[in-house]
Amino acid sequence: MNEALPDVPEVRVVGLPQLTSGFDLVERLDLPMHLKVHGPLEPMGGEQLAQLSERIGLKGRGGAGFPFHKKLRSVAEAAIKRGVRPVVVVNGSEDEPACRKDTVLINRAPHLILDGALLCAEAMGARTLVIGVTRESTQRSMEAALAERGLSNGRRSALRARVQRNPVRMVTGAAASLIRSIDGGPAIPPGRKVSASRSGVGGAPTLLSNAETFAQLAIAARIGPERYGNTGLYDEPGTVMLTVSGAVARPMVIEVPTGVPLRYVLQLAGAPPVPQGVLTGGYHGKWIDAATVDEAIVSRNSLQQVGGSLGAGAILPIGQDTCPLGESLRVAQWLAEESAGQCGPCYLGLPAAARGLEDILNGGGPAALEAVKQVARNVKRRGACSHPDGSAMFLESTVKAFTDDLAAHVLGNGCGRLVEGVLPLFEGGRAPTGVPGGGEENGPSRQKIYVDWTLCRGHGLCADILPEVFQLGADGFPTVAQAEVPRFAEAKAVRAVRRCPALALRIEEDTRTPAPSSRTNLPVLSQGRGRRALGR
Repeated sequence: MNEALPDVPEVRVVGLPQLTSGFDLVERLDLPMHLKVHGPLEPMGGEQLAQLSERIGLKGRGGAGFPFHKKLRSVAEAAIKRGVRPVVVVNGSEDEPACRKDTVLINRAPHLILDGALLCAEAMGARTLVIGVTRESTQRSMEAALAERGLSNGRRSALRARVQRNPVRMVTGAAASLIRSIDGGPAIPPGRKVSASRSGVGGAPTLLSNAETFAQLAIAARIGPERYGNTGLYDEPGTVMLTVSGAVARPMVIEVPTGVPLRYVLQLAGAPPVPQGVLTGGYHGKWIDAATVDEAIVSRNSLQQVGGSLGAGAILPIGQDTCPLGESLRVAQWLAEESAGQCGPCYLGLPAAARGLEDILNGGGPAALEAVKQVARNVKRRGACSHPDGSAMFLESTVKAFTDDLAAHVLGNGCGRLVEGVLPLFEGGRAPTGVPGGGEENGPSRQKIYVDWTLCRGHGLCADILPEVFQLGADGFPTVAQAEVPRFAEAKAVRAVRRCPALALRIEEDTRTPAPSSRTNLPVLSQGRGRRALGR
């Protein structure tokens, strides 16, 4: 079984280092060492930064790949139009078990990230900077970096800067989740989609981008677009940070220029000479087969052209002796567990898709295959964040990439290969232990939900909202009168009580169960919460 990746695995570089400059000298570049390695950085105007970003083709490195110059201009225009100061947010949440590139940068080169963020903050007149993280190591490193620069969240500070730590959950990394948590809410996406560039933290225009994106901007601002463009491809210049794991001898984070053959990257990590398949882009990514690996180079466009995805920069090969459907089932089950539990197509559809994939492995036949395809189609574009879409893309890619194995399971007695667990998941399949929110939602519940039979009229809405607790009997009424509410479903229980047309449900706290240490990040519905002031 493949063990969970450490926060900071081995780091390698192909060619001349840019983001990883100085990594051969020290484990972490504090501010004096950072300045020795990279040198000082002069301020730039907002339009200068936008033009620089446009000339180097800088796109978000968190997975979505949105052009940074468009985001920068959109935030600046919204702030000027409304006469308010914008907010800058660094998204350092990296909550996929197979991704470590941003974690490595925050742990080893935090000041490079801060350089890019502070450039933007000064250019746009922002007075609030927030760095979102989910790990203890990244929190410590970034808080130390802020202290080394004399930055704090004090009311009298010219720039109020702080670290926002959230639970390690897949949905925590969504921009809307991070913004909601900064405003004091739970780290889950809100029900309505609003552009952060127009209304983000505290309702102010917010420039939010991935940690590597800000670090790339800092490199380009120092060396200029011409020199930056001398590395990598003409249409996608610069370097890319990748996390390579799966069936490899040496899991690693590696900085490579765009244009390097994917095959070469896999060889450096000790992947099988002829992998059965390679998952590109992480667990919201796509599989490519062994023949396609030879055609692929490391770039967003190239991977898209061969049916893969750069995504969050995770590359995961599997060997010929591994059952690809079994490996994918483990990931599908984890993705289902990572739902925020507030959008029906997600919290019902993703477990159904995982069960369908399991049915295929257990000989469910063509009907099971068709069910998986149907569920994957149904969950797309129906959630408050991109989690159901990315999970559906992974499932559809699995079905498309491994047709021979699929046929063996659907039409025969299986492929005969083992499920070795080579695709990394967190310990026990959940979030790392010892992290706020990491596994807390699986702890003992402190809530019980009750049905008042004198009021219940069998509307059945409770079973739709809270299927983890309620099922309807043949008479159309709930089959239980009282039940403990799973920790992860507490928000849905509140919703079921509020929406029961007959007001037949109630929730009571079980005072015998110890209260959790922190309830801040539980997905509890908030009603009528006013906006908080910027930076508070």
